[in-house]
Amino acid sequence: MNVYYAIGIMSGTSLDGVDIALCQLEYNRLQWKYKLINSAMYAYSKEWKNKLSIAHTLDSYKFIQFHKEYGQYLGQLVNRFINGMPIKINLIGSHGHTVFHVPEEKITFQLGDGHMIAAETGITTVSDFRTFDVALGGQGAPLVPMGDELLFHNYDYCINLGGFANVSYKNESKRIAFDICPVNIAINLLSSEAGKEFDKDGFLAMKGKINEKLLEKLNSLGYYQQQPPKSLGREWFEKNVIPFILDPGIRLEDRLRTIYEHIAMQVSISIQHEKQRSVLLTGGGALNKYLVQIIREHSHHQFVVPGAPIIEFKEAIIFAFLGVLRIRNEINVLSSATGARMDSCSGVIHKIS
Repeated sequence: MNVYYAIGIMSGTSLDGVDIALCQLEYNRLQWKYKLINSAMYAYSKEWKNKLSIAHTLDSYKFIQFHKEYGQYLGQLVNRFINGMPIKINLIGSHGHTVFHVPEEKITFQLGDGHMIAAETGITTVSDFRTFDVALGGQGAPLVPMGDELLFHNYDYCINLGGFANVSYKNESKRIAFDICPVNIAINLLSSEAGKEFDKDGFLAMKGKINEKLLEKLNSLGYYQQQPPKSLGREWFEKNVIPFILDPGIRLEDRLRTIYEHIAMQVSISIQHEKQRSVLLTGGGALNKYLVQIIREHSHHQFVVPGAPIIEFKEAIIFAFLGVLRIRNEINVLSSATGARMDSCSGVIHKIS
């Protein structure tokens, strides 16, 4: 089989909502091609946002209950998404929602029980893409580089500005990838102080000035001195970044403007190259015009901001693709990106006959 109709599900750390993408994925003449057929973002209600934000505090029994409840919820969203569609869906690739990510302790956990998704939808589901890579000594992240390698290879760099920014690029024969810095997880947290869910087009940050001391503290964090492969999680953000950016002695607008500067500087460092290169920008942060403007000011590269469907659903597209590769028993996680001792075919299959 060389043509698949696959659904990808993605929920990011910024807690915006659930991204669902239906793709046609075709393997022809030793190349993969994709077509985005339909997509939708289902915003989280206040109740779901609260549940997900405190999931890491639940006791073990309630956590398992919630894992299944959230899986059922994802399945219900898929059923709503495909209602009335004449296309037969071959599979679902679900990233889930990351709650714990401490790879140095061999721990990573994404909520959303794949058994429940498959049972709710009646569609073969692949979930839990990260755990095997972590067991192999990897970071379990980033996972999108395989999609960048085979679906978005037209660009020299692929950067996703989500809860955290990550970058992927080809270095000689290997694809290198790593998390760069916090983005929307920080911007949205600060925006909530002003009663807003996010800083639309950087309107709040525009009013601020860079606080040099705060900027120096952020840029001096030990993570930025580490060599890839490396990845970031909620735990790192809460421990290392929140104490600085919630400083009540600094105006909210100044803290936001400083975060924008920090992001732009770290993005620029991650793609240092003498010659001009093409950089694909996706993720919710790519819709923030002011953030993109500042990123451009810090680099001589050519930044390509695609249409909204690719900006918002690139990761969901790639998780549909990773699910296809898993079903085909082909490599879908690159050790050059994660630091595992070998490439792997990762993900748990919940097969509907």
